[in-house]
Formats: sequence, structure tokens, C-alpha cells
Amino acid sequence: MESVIGIILGGGAGSRLYPLTKYRSKPAVPIGGKYRLIDIPISNCLHSGLTRIYALTQFNSASLNRHIAQTYRFDAFSNGFVEILAAEQTEDRLDWYQGTADAVRQHLHHFMSYQMDQYLILSGDHLYRMNYRNFVAEHREKGADLTIAVKPVTREIAPDLGILKVDDTGRIIDFVEKPQTDAELDDLKLDPAPGNNPDEAYMASMGIYVFEKDKLRTLLAENTGDDFGKHIIPAAIHTHNIYAHRFEGYWEDIGTIRAFYEANLALTTPSPPFTFYQPGAPIYTHPRYLAAAKLDGCHLKQCKIGDGSDIQDAEIEHAVIGIRSIVGPHVKLTNTVMMGADFYETPEDRKRNKQKGIPNVGIGSGCVIDNAIIDKNARIGENVTIQNAKNIREAEHDAYAIRDGIVVITKDAIIPAGTVI
Repeated sequence: MESVIGIILGGGAGSRLYPLTKYRSKPAVPIGGKYRLIDIPISNCLHSGLTRIYALTQFNSASLNRHIAQTYRFDAFSNGFVEILAAEQTEDRLDWYQGTADAVRQHLHHFMSYQMDQYLILSGDHLYRMNYRNFVAEHREKGADLTIAVKPVTREIAPDLGILKVDDTGRIIDFVEKPQTDAELDDLKLDPAPGNNPDEAYMASMGIYVFEKDKLRTLLAENTGDDFGKHIIPAAIHTHNIYAHRFEGYWEDIGTIRAFYEANLALTTPSPPFTFYQPGAPIYTHPRYLAAAKLDGCHLKQCKIGDGSDIQDAEIEHAVIGIRSIVGPHVKLTNTVMMGADFYETPEDRKRNKQKGIPNVGIGSGCVIDNAIIDKNARIGENVTIQNAKNIREAEHDAYAIRDGIVVITKDAIIPAGTVI
């Protein structure tokens, strides 16, 4: 892995994750009570022995850049780094990243300055664990120009992904980015095989690639397309040796509010499909000097409680509670992802809040909240009800939005006492 460079793509505007991406990029979205999505691919790299990593950022990148800079620091005796490459204007180009391939193309001169053999290209908004050593080893054994990590999926989600077919050797012979028609889907369907799940009849690209150094440069020079899935790969399968690396573990593309919500709540189940509790392979994140969570008179079931939280006499079930969360007495919280806060309020702050008539950061007493996502630093007053009793599927408001029936309280929102949503 000393001859491999990791390149993590920061993603686009993240419109499907809005309003969680109102003030941050997708990889900077908090997950699991204390982590950010970018921590997943970086941790996978470090556990795989890959210590030279670039993160390509563009939209709402301030918090992501700050998190990476504060978290991933190598000592003076290491060649490792996690370096941010932000979109930039130059004499040759005045526009921003136009897609995944264009983002890599614009910074190719940085990558080529290292004497490396392969480039590992990753997405910054996926939830999974993978040993990239095995991925790279298989790529080298087959003498591939490009290897794509793939995963079996159902027909239901196939239209949202890049779908491919392989021959008996594992070489990719067809690739369609987000096939929409029945004819396309029928043509890409896998032949039944012993041991295969009959419901997972399609092979999907995970957006994880290993390129040979010279082949990446050639492909990006010969094909001016902006996206790997839409342009580069479909054209390259006819001229280059492109193979599939099959991955059988848990993998989730955190691309929508529903996917984010369900992936978080799945962490609270007795046997979660993805777990942060893995001996010898922790998911790294920014170290914080927070006290243990303080719980007094609470009834808890299937919960994750972040460090520094203070929860009094509350009933919480099937919920993820983030760092520095303040939950007042007699609160009932179910099926909820609460991201916590970036700071604590002092007694003087609370006194000023009272004078101004605004709630303190956190959840006030007597609230009933179900089926919701509460972003950081939200101020929810006393006796607020958030249940979406009318089952509204989509809605917009200054302080919240509803996506696929899930109420999302925006970052820094103020919800006055007695409000019903």
C-alpha cells in the first residue's frame, strides 16, 4: 500500500440530503452520535495501510476542511498525510468541478508528482468497512487497468446506481449508469447462480475504484467527460481491462434523508448491520475532551448516547443522541436522530436567552418527538410536539423541512414553546 494514493471525493451540492447540507458538505454530515461521514473512508484507508490521502472538496467545505485539519495529523517522522484539495480557478480553467472525473482531472498534476503505481478513488459519503489491501491485491493479480468495487443489489434500487455485467473471469463487459427503462434493467440482470440471493439480481458499482497511474492519466486525457460513471467507465470497458471486485459486506450510500435516518437508527439495534464497536479497527474522528454522558431518572431502550450529554427524567427509545445533547425532564423521544451541539451554554447564556424569549440549546421539558432528525444547536422550547400527525410527505419551513415524511429540524433552528409540527 506504500505505492497507492487515496483520493476521496467530497461530493456535489448534496441536494437530496438538504437541509442537512444547508451549511455543510455531505461528507461533513454527523453520523452515529459523534462521527462524520468522511471519517469512514479515511479510517478504512488507515486500517488498510494507506496513509497518503487527498480529500477533494468544493461545496460548503468549511466545516469539512476544519474537521480534517483538526483530526488527521501525522507526526514529523511519517510520510503520511490527509491533505485537502479545494476546487480552484487557474489560468487554464475558471469553472468548478463538473463531476467526479473532472474533479480528479483538475488535480491530476498533484497526484502525478508522486511515484505511485495505483490510485484508489473513494466517495466521502458511504457507510461501510473494507480492507482495501484485498481490493488492490486482486487488481494487481488480474493485471487490470481499472478495478471497480461492486455489490449485488435488488431491482428496486438498481435505477439509482451504476449497474454492470461481468464475464466468467470477472471482467466488466457492460456498464449503464442509473438504468431507467425495463429493457435496460432486463438486459443487465444477472443469470441465476447457486449461492446468489435471487432478490439481488443486479451488480452495482460502489463508486470505489483502483486505477493504474498511467491508465488514469490516459483515460482522462482521451475522454473529456465529467463523470466516471456516466462517461469514463462506459467508454473504457471496450478498450481497457476493467474488472469487478465483489464486496459482500454492509454498504450504504448516504445520499438521501431516508437513507441517513435509517442508517443511523439501525446502529441502535441489538445486531446492527454496521457497527462502530469493532476491536482493533476503530473509526477515527476528532478527539474531544468531554465528560461521560449524565443520565438521571431516564428510561432508555435501543439508544446511542453521545459524550457530554445531560439527560434528565426522559423516556428515549430507538434514538441516536449526539454529543453535548441537553434533554429536559418529561421528554418522550422515539425514532429520532439528535445531532447534539457544538458548544455548551453558560448560566449567563441561559439568562440572556430567557430575557430574549428564546429556548436554550437542546430540548425543553415536556416535549414529544417522534420520527425526526434534529440538527446541531437546535433550540426546542418546552412542550413542543413533533410527530407529523398529518403524515405530510414533503414540506418547507424556515426552521424545519419534511422529507419523505421525516421532520428535519435545521441547524441553529429555534422552535418556540408549544409548537406543534
